[in-house]
Parts: sequence; structure tokens; C-alpha cells
Amino acid sequence: MRLAQNWLFLKQLNEVQNIYIKMITVASFSLPYEAQLARSKLESEGIPAFIADEHTINMQWLYSNALGGVRVQVPDSCAENARDILRTDYSSGLIEEQGIDLLRRPDCGSSNIEAQTRGKQMAFIVFLFFSFPLWPFKRLIKCMDCGAINEYNP
Repeated sequence: MRLAQNWLFLKQLNEVQNIYIKMITVASFSLPYEAQLARSKLESEGIPAFIADEHTINMQWLYSNALGGVRVQVPDSCAENARDILRTDYSSGLIEEQGIDLLRRPDCGSSNIEAQTRGKQMAFIVFLFFSFPLWPFKRLIKCMDCGAINEYNP
């Protein structure tokens, strides 16, 4: 209800005074669903939010970095509050509630690992020639302790 009132107020203000509302980008994401989650969180807190370049990146996902990602924008007056809301880290509460399940390497048992992906550059090059990424890519995990790299099979 509060969100609808905010949007209605902004729309009426724009129509009556014929002014433009300056929108500020408070976050950008590589994928549209991540931006939708941020927009939903902001709107649940009563901050009107708009997503820019969502449909462009849905159609051509390789343009994401070139366009600066999918951007979440809010009115100038709400920008600081929106940034504070999006910076809030809820991971400690999640760990307390759910516990933590560390991924470990089977050989050395280390949990000090890093996720990697191989093959995205080749997919991009193939995309340039055929307008479709026909190259498979692999998900890998790299042990930061021993340096070994294995395929990740969840």
C-alpha cells in the first residue's frame, strides 16, 4: 500500500508540475533476476524502484558488461536509503538458521576453494561469428591450498 501511494504521489507530481524525476542507479547486476530481487526488496521497504536495460540484456546477454549490467534505479531523494537497504548482509542470520555446509575437495579435504569457469571466452568468439554461443563451458573448483583443479559436479 505504501509503495502504491509513493508511486501515485510521484506520478501526480510529475503530471501536475510537469517535472522530471531524476533517477539514480543504486546497483547493477549481470543477470535480470538479480535486479528483480533487489527491486522487490526496495519496494517491500516502500522505495519505488525501476529496472533499466532488463529486456535488452534478456535478448542479448553478452551485452551485459558493455551496458553496465541491469541497473536498479530509484528517485534521487531515496538513493541513500536504498543503498543502505541493499548493503544489508543477512548471511549471518541465514547461517544461524540453516547451518553451514562447506564444499570440500575430495583429495585433500580442504574447504579453501574457488569456483572457476572455463570456455566462456571461446563461446563469445563463436558468438561473434555465428550469432549464437555454440561452445560448451565447464565449471571447475580450484583448491587454494594445493592448487589442484577439478570439475565441479553438484
